[in-house]
Amino acid sequence: MKTPVYFDNAATTPIRNEVIEVITSVMKNNYGNASSTHSFGRSSRSLIEKNRKEIAAYFNVTPAEIIFTSGGTEADNLVLRSAARDLGVKTFITSKIEHNAILHTLNQLSNEYDITVRYVDIDEHGELDYQHLEHLLETNHNVLTTLMYVNNEIGNLLDIEYVANLCKKHKALFHSDTVQAVGHYDIDLSKVPIDFLAASAHKFHGPKGVGFAFIRKDSGLKSIIFGGEQERGFRAGTECVHNIAGLAEAFKIATTNLVAEGAFIKNIKSYFIESLKKAVPECSFNGHSGHLEKSAYTSVNVCFPISEEKSAMFLFQLDLKGIACSKGSACQSGSTKKSHVLSAILNEEELSKPSIRFSFSIFNTKEDVDYVVKCLQELVYC
Repeated sequence: MKTPVYFDNAATTPIRNEVIEVITSVMKNNYGNASSTHSFGRSSRSLIEKNRKEIAAYFNVTPAEIIFTSGGTEADNLVLRSAARDLGVKTFITSKIEHNAILHTLNQLSNEYDITVRYVDIDEHGELDYQHLEHLLETNHNVLTTLMYVNNEIGNLLDIEYVANLCKKHKALFHSDTVQAVGHYDIDLSKVPIDFLAASAHKFHGPKGVGFAFIRKDSGLKSIIFGGEQERGFRAGTECVHNIAGLAEAFKIATTNLVAEGAFIKNIKSYFIESLKKAVPECSFNGHSGHLEKSAYTSVNVCFPISEEKSAMFLFQLDLKGIACSKGSACQSGSTKKSHVLSAILNEEELSKPSIRFSFSIFNTKEDVDYVVKCLQELVYC
């Protein structure tokens, strides 16, 4: 068997060596509580604020608008829960192919608060109906729209600038789960009127358990975790200094090399698509994932032409060959339910066949692609 191939970077990415070195150094040397007033605490506080300032500068926002969290899910919850509780939002507009950090949170909020959730129509490719979105914005009041920049399963890209301006035109708040986008796509928050976004370090070669929310100043948002006054009062709890430093280092490397590394990964994806089409011509690509301009360059979601009986063991057989990939969101692993994203865009016959997400990073090679495609061909036609 070839050296194992990791094609599940949409679930999580390997941590860069440079990031591990920073984390290790901070754990050894900056162990003071950042809320303490002595020199050890001041050293930790200084490091956190330096990192916050650098991240804010990239987005062209103020440091006070970057709030460190445990990851994207907490950031999403912070925004949506406080919007319902504190901002008087009565209608949330979203889509049925959002991450469950959005959908499950909105479902819970609808049980707790007097809110309504509206869903934007989508087509068989998972493309949002922007005219329907505008109709929803025109016919509802006290609205927050939450739509993800990059879909985590099929990679579809949202026209985020258009949606942000559309929401601003109709005086609606706009939140975006940008977990699959930050570190891969440039976002200038001084030009794009996004009110809130969520990001997670482990999606761009940083550590797990840390991320951040962007909360535009004077939003009125309030904390959902109570205790101390850390993170400008938005998130109680002692800051994980080494994780924040690791996030900042991973973010700096990703954004500094965004164009070059993006081109490299896009080339890997293109090579994978063309190689797979030749090896398994009957396969199809879910959503816009097979389109290099309409989907993220980091992933592809493929439906394979095999029977329902064979499909049950398909992912397991790939694992036996040392290939890491997934059926969809890693957050749903272990669940017997079909992907809610694919269920929204595929028919029953298509859903009975295995759909696999392959996602790529700077650490993948064309040799990886050759091996994976060869294995897929053998599994489909054996």
